[in-house]
Amino acid sequence: MIKAGIIGATGYAGNELVRLLMGHKEVEIKWYGSRSYIDEKYARVYQNMFEIVDDVCLDDNMEALAEQVDVIFTATPQGFLAGVLTEDMLQKTKIIDLSADFRIKDVATYEKWYKLEHKSPQFIEEAVYGLCEVNREKVRGARLVANPGCYTTCSILTAYPLVAEGLIDPNTLIIDAKSGTSGAGRGAKLPNLFCEVNENMKAYGVTSHRHTPEIEEQLGYAAGREVTVNFTPHLVPMNRGILATEYATLVRRADGSLPSYEEVKAVYDKYYAKEKFVRVLEKDVCPETKWVEGSNYVDIGFKIDGRTGRIVMMGALDNLVKGAAGQAVQNMNLLFGFDEAEGLNLVPLFP
Repeated sequence: MIKAGIIGATGYAGNELVRLLMGHKEVEIKWYGSRSYIDEKYARVYQNMFEIVDDVCLDDNMEALAEQVDVIFTATPQGFLAGVLTEDMLQKTKIIDLSADFRIKDVATYEKWYKLEHKSPQFIEEAVYGLCEVNREKVRGARLVANPGCYTTCSILTAYPLVAEGLIDPNTLIIDAKSGTSGAGRGAKLPNLFCEVNENMKAYGVTSHRHTPEIEEQLGYAAGREVTVNFTPHLVPMNRGILATEYATLVRRADGSLPSYEEVKAVYDKYYAKEKFVRVLEKDVCPETKWVEGSNYVDIGFKIDGRTGRIVMMGALDNLVKGAAGQAVQNMNLLFGFDEAEGLNLVPLFP
């Protein structure tokens, strides 16, 4: 058994981590960290854990926690981990960070988009971007894993094979993404009140959303050059889920013809046929958030538009599982040599 600690255990992603780790046969949770609920019983905060978790919430003392556990999950706001991380901590424990503090390699880019000063840039280079299907081998040897978020995981995985194989022009990529309200966290915010969200749908962060440079950076690695995309997120009145619909111009063959469905499908299969948690759907089947809810799956589909010479790619995932806590557990499994699917064999919930 390995020992795990969670800082931010009372947020939505933190609670999802607790749920998943309670079903993991190799892990014991030793620390439920929460700045807002110190000394309160965890099951008082989340009644679904009544008679399942008897522990009380502790503080966010990372130094003390590093002495006691093998892995720390930081499900915290941007800037927290960067503000407290030390070499001494990393020598004692592994850290999986669910914030964006170590996802972007260029400090200036992070500070520009997040409006924060990065307090520990010395650790950025060694941090591994924890998109398991892309960086699996790098994750295995990491001390610090930058766990990707929900929008980025869905957006990147949906387009990655076609960018990597040169089937699309990545600079024509437009990503239109929708998220359930849990993606905004559990904090009390006026725009997230029921009456504000219900019977409504809205775009936000238009041309300025802070996940944009992360998507561009990762797809740039796939393309082997810098990539510029349009990314527009939307808030929809549901609890969980991400749906990304992505549009790009196909690269024509020398004779001017477009790649066929079979050629595009073969590229997706090259990258994902052996990936347990990425399901490339059958022809003309579009991903839906309801078919991945509560699971670690990403469903991907596509449709070629011969009239415009473009392709429509679609991806769906649960923002709290594959988009946050599930991916973090998947990364932990890689770090410690467990079966990658341990604790994650979750059949999607329906209805």
